Amino acid sequence: MRRGFSFLLLAGCLVVGVLSAGLLVGTPSADAQEGTTTGTTTAPPPTTTTTTTTTPTTTTPTTPTPTVPRPSTIAAGVTVGGQVLVGGLSPARATAEVKAFFARPVTLRLGKVTLRATPNQLGAAAYVGEAVKRARIVAPGKNVPLKVSAPQPRIERYVRALARRFDRAAVDSQLSLRNGKPFVTKEQPGRRLRQATAVRDLFRSLKIHVRDPIALRTDTFAPAATRSTIGDVIVIDRSVNRLSFYDGQRLRRTFGVATGASRYPTPLGRFEIVVKWRNPWWYPPQSDWAKDAKPIPPGPGNPLGTRWMGISAPAVGIHGTPDPASIGYSVSHGCIRMRIPEVEWLFNQVDVGTPVYIVQ
Repeated sequence: MRRGFSFLLLAGCLVVGVLSAGLLVGTPSADAQEGTTTGTTTAPPPTTTTTTTTTPTTTTPTTPTPTVPRPSTIAAGVTVGGQVLVGGLSPARATAEVKAFFARPVTLRLGKVTLRATPNQLGAAAYVGEAVKRARIVAPGKNVPLKVSAPQPRIERYVRALARRFDRAAVDSQLSLRNGKPFVTKEQPGRRLRQATAVRDLFRSLKIHVRDPIALRTDTFAPAATRSTIGDVIVIDRSVNRLSFYDGQRLRRTFGVATGASRYPTPLGRFEIVVKWRNPWWYPPQSDWAKDAKPIPPGPGNPLGTRWMGISAPAVGIHGTPDPASIGYSVSHGCIRMRIPEVEWLFNQVDVGTPVYIVQ
């Protein structure tokens, strides 16, 4: 019986020991709780299992924003280029209206000539589509600019072509004889187109959409010789031995003269005065009739009188003569003789370069 009691006591102690050990393992010590390390080994913390609960996501359907349709016509009062009213028009109709507006030709005038040049001829183009696109979204009453591309080199080429048509060189008056009298053609002034001004005006017309007529401007320049500047003309008619002195086409005076004999005729044609001498010396010409003659100084016996006007015909001139009885006859050695008072008057009127016509 004592042996049985001892067995029970031993079993109880074992149970108490197991329970004590369980308490030591399951409950951390005070030192461990304060974070102090002691000689006693601390058991690892128990593993915690976390259970995640998934909440099903509810998708809320998105309501699409309604698209406001673009109006089928342009707002009232909208203009393009400051002049084309496109309000109330469809885009297609507005495009046609703006294209027609820009395509209007530019009018050019020079005197009685009128020309028309289209923007296409001038190389210009308008951004019509862009302007109409903007016109569809602007507020009522707004103006949409109409941009234009106008290459200046193309306009310059067009103006150069105009210059080739309208420019002209000055035409001088021309002197000739008609029926033995001087005739002077009418002069024509020259004309030159102001190309830079024309290019500027065309460029501006295209850019700001103005189609007012453009007056082409020119510069004029006078010819070198006109009817009023032809001046003096001498006409000598061998058939009647007469010298006529003209101011252009206007007859001033006539004089009787002596001309060359049939053996030494005064040459025919157009000449001019090349030299003028007062009180000239007479030198014998290279001719058989004067081979033994000596030079004669100025004075009463000088065959040239007191004045000499040499012309461009060799060894021929207009001069005075101490023998007035020879006037009216063909008796000279080719020169034209005049009475001394008359040749002195003529000498004072004419200059070197005065034309001299000798006719039959």
